[in-house]
Amino acid sequence: MAVIWGLDLREIQWGKFKNSYMWNNEYHMRRTKFIIYQLAMIFCVVSESLGTAALSDYVDQQKFVAKQNPNATVHNNNFVGIASFNIFVGIYVATIFGSAFFFDLFWPERRESSAVKLAWRICSIIACVLTLACALAYTDIVAKESAYVSGANARETQRLLALYGGSPMRYRDNGRAIASVVFLWPGMVFTFVSTYLLWHSLAHIDAYGPKSAHARTRDDVSKPVGEKPASLAESTTDGTMLTQPGQTHAKPQGSHDRNEPANQYVGV
Repeated sequence: MAVIWGLDLREIQWGKFKNSYMWNNEYHMRRTKFIIYQLAMIFCVVSESLGTAALSDYVDQQKFVAKQNPNATVHNNNFVGIASFNIFVGIYVATIFGSAFFFDLFWPERRESSAVKLAWRICSIIACVLTLACALAYTDIVAKESAYVSGANARETQRLLALYGGSPMRYRDNGRAIASVVFLWPGMVFTFVSTYLLWHSLAHIDAYGPKSAHARTRDDVSKPVGEKPASLAESTTDGTMLTQPGQTHAKPQGSHDRNEPANQYVGV
């Protein structure tokens, strides 16, 4: 198969969805990340789906009333607008943390450039801002606002709305709208937690690599006698020297890359 962005597509295997692989403790906080990433995606996508159903009903209501009485207009664009924004938020969160999930599943030992890591961080922060803004605006509109009809008297308005038979004028009376808001709030919380885990994971990879402490200890014990164990105070995974945590590491003079691991490198 092809190699795209330094990622070998042969690593995309159904076998990696097995419990023995997907939920192992080989990599740092693997289980926690997979659970939280999925919760953020699930809650936001469910909210998006419920909001889409309510939005579709209100759009149909507009068309129905206009068809029955060309002079009458249903004004519910505030809900249509925020529900549309919620759709974008759900897709964005699913894209960012869905990508993080699959990248960690298929290429857990990939090597990423500083530009790619910065992009992960920026995109995750944007996800937090979007979900928070959407949750606040969505809650305010559903709790306080109502649709209304212009161009027809009260009696005609009641007749038209009764004839349509759905989409109550007060948004808080719409069960799907309420459910959409309710699901969005935990989706926002898990988006914030996912962002924290993503940042923490990137910092851990920079310091120790992708493996968990358990796996690193096991690998050090299994090394041949006389071979120095790899540690943060001695060397990094690419053969560069590091005397103290936090120092910039540089290759020793005259060293060669013959032992450099053949991990994928993702860069821009």
